[in-house]
Amino acid sequence: MVRNFGRKAALTAALMATTSLAQAAEVEVLHWWTSGGEAAALNVLKEDLAGQKIGWVDMPVAGGGGESAMTTLRARVTSGDAPTAVQMLGFDILDWAEEGALANLDAVAAEEGWDAVVPAALQAFAKHDGHWISAPVNVHSTNWVWANKALLDELDIAQPATWDDFVAALQTLKDAGKTPLAHGGQAWQDATMFDGVILSVGGVEFYTKAFIDLDADALGSDQMLEAFNRMATLRSFVDDNFSGRDWNLASAMVINGEAGFQIMGDWAKGEFINAGKVPGDDFLCFRVPGSDGAVSFNSDQFAMFSVKDEGAQGAQGEMARAIMSPAFQAAFNTVKGSVPARTDVPNDDFDACGKQGMADLAAAAASGKLVGSVAHGHANRAAVKNAIYDVVTAHFNGEYDAAAAVEELVNAVEAAQ
Repeated sequence: MVRNFGRKAALTAALMATTSLAQAAEVEVLHWWTSGGEAAALNVLKEDLAGQKIGWVDMPVAGGGGESAMTTLRARVTSGDAPTAVQMLGFDILDWAEEGALANLDAVAAEEGWDAVVPAALQAFAKHDGHWISAPVNVHSTNWVWANKALLDELDIAQPATWDDFVAALQTLKDAGKTPLAHGGQAWQDATMFDGVILSVGGVEFYTKAFIDLDADALGSDQMLEAFNRMATLRSFVDDNFSGRDWNLASAMVINGEAGFQIMGDWAKGEFINAGKVPGDDFLCFRVPGSDGAVSFNSDQFAMFSVKDEGAQGAQGEMARAIMSPAFQAAFNTVKGSVPARTDVPNDDFDACGKQGMADLAAAAASGKLVGSVAHGHANRAAVKNAIYDVVTAHFNGEYDAAAAVEELVNAVEAAQ
């Protein structure tokens, strides 16, 4: 990994100048990266900081959507014992910033020129009142499909180009006695699938009106009815044991040839890579059919909570600096499955799916088709997100038909605002 060793050495020397600072040069990191692929990616950051003599106190909280981690964080903050660095998404970052709980990273951001290389869509969550309060690690997108290539080849299934093609492929797998769609029955996973389905029905315009503008007519429209009908179609291709399954176990079903497809964000690619699979040879990655050209994104960021100790502040600053270095962004994201949060990182080290993700992100940003993920807290604040979760999951589990789900969605979103 390429670094400015002179600058790093100078800063490390400053941090280690006294015993008290040496003891304080560590970060306690709360995160939910606990699957194999995620843990491998996180080790890239741990090793980078270890090379600078900055300690890492690990605080993992399992749960792919981060809800459990945020509950743990709230308890820690309430007890007056906030971690120094916390993995966060979207509006959760801004909520903590508004409470005055986060550290100011302006000095590091100015030194490293973050304003010029971080897309505006990410800065909207990394800044508060014009001040940098978090360091974006990556950009994920949620409207991806992952497929077992050998299984598709065996059944003569071509990569689906349209929604009807996708449904036909799922039916072929079902007729062959395979699980067509690997899925985990958790609210955030249902909602992740919903991101892609909404885009497949009405594109970015409909997605924006319904879930960013919260337009009641869009929420109650015939297009929304079609979206729920499509979710019901997907439900018919999920195995009976999906309830409560973790997302990475669903990914494993595709990796092992037990299932044909999974609709999941590109963190799933980290599981394929960790299992030694090669994109194009062993698995396929493509956008939810009908959503091509659009990207629903979320960005993992590390927010630094305010601390008084100067040594801890220095460690926080170096963690933020390490996260945003081009070399780290490349090394981390090639393992994680995501793409860099910086626009100036070359794609040379990325595999075929990574290169596609980077190209898709750049094109969507340029065309106005880059939208925040509903499922992952980048479209609206937690109250609205959770209201949408409740309706989508209730419908997916058969509590509502599509028409009732549309009506419930309108009412739930209105009540949550």
